[in-house]
Amino acid sequence: MTECDSAEVLTQSYARWRSSRLGRITDELENQLIFEFLGPVDEKRVLDVGCGDGLIASELARRGAHVVGLDADFTMVAAARSRAERESVQLRVIEGRAEMLPFDDAVFDYILAVAVLCFVPDAGRAVAEIARVLKPGGRLVLGELGRWNLWAAHRRVRGWLGSPTWRAAKFRSETDLHHLADVGGLNVIEMRGCVYYPPCALAAQLIAPFDLWLGQRTTLGAAFIAMSATKSIGKALAEHP
Repeated sequence: MTECDSAEVLTQSYARWRSSRLGRITDELENQLIFEFLGPVDEKRVLDVGCGDGLIASELARRGAHVVGLDADFTMVAAARSRAERESVQLRVIEGRAEMLPFDDAVFDYILAVAVLCFVPDAGRAVAEIARVLKPGGRLVLGELGRWNLWAAHRRVRGWLGSPTWRAAKFRSETDLHHLADVGGLNVIEMRGCVYYPPCALAAQLIAPFDLWLGQRTTLGAAFIAMSATKSIGKALAEHP
């Protein structure tokens, strides 16, 4: 199978998920939360770590951001480039690892990482790298798979049954995300959850109208937890006296 063929298979897999009722509802909730945390991005330099097939990165580019997408999987890099070309958006996509970002210090206004650190062996190092390339006052928006919910239980069972993806995944709580922010020397601004329903389309349809309201009150039971954090000017001065 060629790189283009592999990228096409993965793109089709994403498309099937997003066209399903459960996938559509879930992605809409998660993306709404992520974009609320990001706010206006016009003329901002944005890095999407673990950009996948480039869906969010392309939307950021349409909103006026100068976007770089990075992914460790070359087939995902190919899929993101194909999307950018197909949708006629200005998007630079490169292959690279979150634990060793190929950028100079303090170059991005915003950094986004959605469902990435759960698959990174050394998440602390990845967050330290993100903090390094983030500008003073810049913002990290992190979206991670929650630890205490029915989706995580279902995925753990799949891992026990042999799924290499879910066997390697690490699910995190709000406390875990606060700890990662501390490791990177970042200041947490806000933490919210979403996807409080089980992995069932009917339950998603019934609960979705109240889901983001629940997320403002607790992250317990959320399958997805988003965090907004900033890099202080003091940290930048300490790194470069």
